[in-house]
Amino acid sequence: MTRIAVVGGGAWGTALADLLARKGDAVTIWAREPEVVEAVNRQHTNPVFLPGASLAPGLRAEGELGAAVRDAEVVVSAAPAHAVRPVMAQAAATFPKGALVVSVSKGLDPEGLERPSSVLAAVLPRGTPVAVLSGPSFAQEVYERQPTAVVAAAEDHAVAKQAQRVFSTNHFRVYSHTDVVGVELGGALKNVIALAAGILEGLGLGFNTRAAVITRGLAEITRLGVALGAEAMTFAGLAGMGDLILTATGALSRNRSLGVALGQGKTFEQAQAGKPTVAEGVNTARTAVALGARHGVELPISREVAEVLFKGKAPRQAVTDLMERDLKAEQWR
Repeated sequence: MTRIAVVGGGAWGTALADLLARKGDAVTIWAREPEVVEAVNRQHTNPVFLPGASLAPGLRAEGELGAAVRDAEVVVSAAPAHAVRPVMAQAAATFPKGALVVSVSKGLDPEGLERPSSVLAAVLPRGTPVAVLSGPSFAQEVYERQPTAVVAAAEDHAVAKQAQRVFSTNHFRVYSHTDVVGVELGGALKNVIALAAGILEGLGLGFNTRAAVITRGLAEITRLGVALGAEAMTFAGLAGMGDLILTATGALSRNRSLGVALGQGKTFEQAQAGKPTVAEGVNTARTAVALGARHGVELPISREVAEVLFKGKAPRQAVTDLMERDLKAEQWR
């Protein structure tokens, strides 16, 4: 039995905590919201972020971060990307020596334009082994134990294989990888393209258009990834193409759903009303554009999404501007 702390009580953190608890590990989930902590401990549910899900009876919730991580052998970093730095910097004060950290956040740090694993390396004790877990995986379907395949990556393959062993079950298949940059960027940037795909759907456009934005979105992700040191082929795998297709087309995708609302004419504030969290692609859109500018990589789809979100650009005008760009050869790198 492994002692595991899941830091983050959102839908994804909750689904993974439930998976690990049902596997037989001793799992504690930390949540910022007192009502989530109380509901997990008393009713074995998380009505705020994973409503309707009956959680493993052995899963325990904790509202004090230091107590949650102090004795853990594995720490799962599941906070939203923008919160990873402050949350895990706080956890570092009582961080257990030698614990494996697995980042499952899908986004970019808006402060330093960094990937979550880079943030973890900066705030946690030196030498802490860090792996990342990403791939096509809706929290609800993971909770329902539907067959799912994802990727665990670490620069040291032994660390990736350790994370692989922690999470693998007969319904949650984990592949190992050493391309941390590619796996993380695929998980972050696909959310922006999913927003774009949703906008197109909201505008009433068809399958031709959606196929174009997904394919060119993948090219955009690959260009930036390669510029940052990733392997191009990583984006043809689960953490790239797999996660992109799921998030851009799946009915459970929050990013796609937000895009649909924007395409139908709602403002961001109207589309967000009543939602407990902001879709990760919102912050990532602006961060990705800034990261592309820093490295001289053009990200036309991400740029248009950011302008719709933050500058009030009309979605149909964004489509027109993409279609009327200068003609060029199809290139992936």
